[in-house]
Amino acid sequence: MKKLMILFIAAGAILSSCSADKGQNPLLSEWNTPFGIPPFEEIKLEHFMPAYLEAMEQHKAEIEAIVNNTQEPDFENTIVAFDNSGRLLSKISPVFSSLNSVYASPEVLALSREISPLTSKHYNEISLNEGLFQRVKAVYEKIETLELNPEQTRLLTEMYKDFVRSGAELPAEKKEELKKINAEISALQLAFGQNLLAETAAFKLVIDNEEDLSGLSESLKAASKRADDDTEYPGKWVFGLDNPSVIPFLQQSDKRELRKQILDAYLNRCNNNNENDNKEVIEKLVTLRLQRANILGFEDFAAYQLESRMAKNAEAVYGLLNQIWTPALESAKRELADMTELAKKDGVTELEAYDWRYYFEKAMSSKFNLSDDQLRPYFKLENVRDGIFYVANQLYGITFTQIDNTPLPHPEATAFECKDQDGSHLGILFMDMFARPAQKRGGAWCSGFRSQVYSNGERVAPLVTIVGNFTRPIGDKPALLSTDEVETFFHEFGHALASLLKDVNYYGVGGMTRDFVELPSQIMEHWAFEPQVLNQYAKHYETGEVIPQELVNKLVNAGKYGQGFATTEYLAASFLDMDFHVLTSIPENLDVLDFEKESMDKLGLIKQIPPRYRSTYFNHTFGGGYTAGYYSYIWAEVLDSDAYQAFVETGDIFNKEVATKFRNEILARAGQDDAMKLYVNFRGSEPGIDALLKNRGLK
Repeated sequence: MKKLMILFIAAGAILSSCSADKGQNPLLSEWNTPFGIPPFEEIKLEHFMPAYLEAMEQHKAEIEAIVNNTQEPDFENTIVAFDNSGRLLSKISPVFSSLNSVYASPEVLALSREISPLTSKHYNEISLNEGLFQRVKAVYEKIETLELNPEQTRLLTEMYKDFVRSGAELPAEKKEELKKINAEISALQLAFGQNLLAETAAFKLVIDNEEDLSGLSESLKAASKRADDDTEYPGKWVFGLDNPSVIPFLQQSDKRELRKQILDAYLNRCNNNNENDNKEVIEKLVTLRLQRANILGFEDFAAYQLESRMAKNAEAVYGLLNQIWTPALESAKRELADMTELAKKDGVTELEAYDWRYYFEKAMSSKFNLSDDQLRPYFKLENVRDGIFYVANQLYGITFTQIDNTPLPHPEATAFECKDQDGSHLGILFMDMFARPAQKRGGAWCSGFRSQVYSNGERVAPLVTIVGNFTRPIGDKPALLSTDEVETFFHEFGHALASLLKDVNYYGVGGMTRDFVELPSQIMEHWAFEPQVLNQYAKHYETGEVIPQELVNKLVNAGKYGQGFATTEYLAASFLDMDFHVLTSIPENLDVLDFEKESMDKLGLIKQIPPRYRSTYFNHTFGGGYTAGYYSYIWAEVLDSDAYQAFVETGDIFNKEVATKFRNEILARAGQDDAMKLYVNFRGSEPGIDALLKNRGLK
């Protein structure tokens, strides 16, 4: 209770409803803070709207200055000027986006619904500005005579393509139609995510009979126990749909009917015919996205999305997914057979989805004498973090030092300064790792408050943030992570490294394509459980004892067990995402659940494995970001599995020469060239699928 009160008071600095002097709006002032970090504690909710309005006005004026420039369009007065425009808006937006993700109070969500259509309209007006496009086009048409360097050529080429892909060449009436569609899509994607947040927070599995806790670990019981003076559930045990609650419950609970209850609630989020139902939202989104693609000259929305990615087309995506599907499903069926034999001893003749994680834990214990509870004591969050820093230091020579007395994006966050091997400042990394089900959106992600670039010849250092929903400290125990959480930590840190080690001159070449951006994150996962790395960070939280070699051997031996389930549930969601977006016409009164069932039946997905994300809570695709792009993780895994072999082949997983090449050709260059060219520059050839299949134990 005391901790919650402290958080409430600290968050009040942001959520205060008292009137703010617009002349003292910190969002519009110079940030005289350490490293130029946003002054989070000074920012109040009412500061955002006037700041957004002012920033959009400034951005409009910058665009008008480019359009009305009487000089002949050239690289500097048009391309660089446009690349540098909107800096104030780009400064403000990440602050609100972070707040909307990590402290989503009703007031914040309401403001988000006000701001979203304004920013959508603003960017639509810019992307469809005829005068601006004509100047960009004029420069693009003389690209061969401009003597640009490769990075400048890439910036100009991609900028021109982006305008065309946004509809700049459409007739006026089609532009207006497209603006309306874009605005509707933006609003629906926002509604989808907010519905999911509300639905996830709303469910509570409340247990008041201690016998119903059978099988649960002491730490899980302690984490779920409400205080005797709790106003809602005094002295009871409460489990929610956030991963640190629902996943261990499904793994441990002996009560089959309760496992069914909580998994049913999880799988049916936003599918309950209430105000948070997402089925109609999905139907509208799929329809509008197809209309958008058609207006822009594409047969379906996937074709539009994939044209600018590594995959290029749906055939390539389905080709990869299908190659992996058969061995993955066969492996899952073998795992099911193992678990079925164990379940029979309990009188369960046919397993259901809510049985899988429970009997998988038993199968792991039976086959490898290994359980998650044996490993957690060695994965104290701070130790895992130190292990991640160790890997980064061994690979790139960089260091991380915690800094205090600096603004933080949330009271639970921590901040670290990253320095290069020569001691120079690289950037700031924030970490906000614990679940807050009623406030923070689910999952884990890496984002930032400022991107690396050069301004007037000086490097602008990035401000990066990693956000998770990990298991909290319980009582006197520190936060002890599951192996999944450890892997997720390494994954998100890989994204952070890509931001910290990026070295580009222009904003427009600072991003990687969707199916390339997971390479830096996923390659980091390979180091997580290497025995050499475990010996550095996997230390018992009480004794400091390094993880015993016996446990390391078990972890290595068991590492590929369970990949049938993991790969199958992931691929199922990837197929579902693609199937929605390769539609060339939308059936009248599209039934989202029937469509999903048909998609899964076509694959032969077994009933014990639902797709990782069912349609109504598939925020990756219907909330935007990974639309017709959820395949990107497995696409990038082809790359990261092959890339990691570059280290393994040398006999040294910290080979400095390979690490330097990966940094220089992949991390530093970001979007400076075609993704496959960057990869080939690093590896010498395009990757095959064999390393992936081997790593997942599917070959």
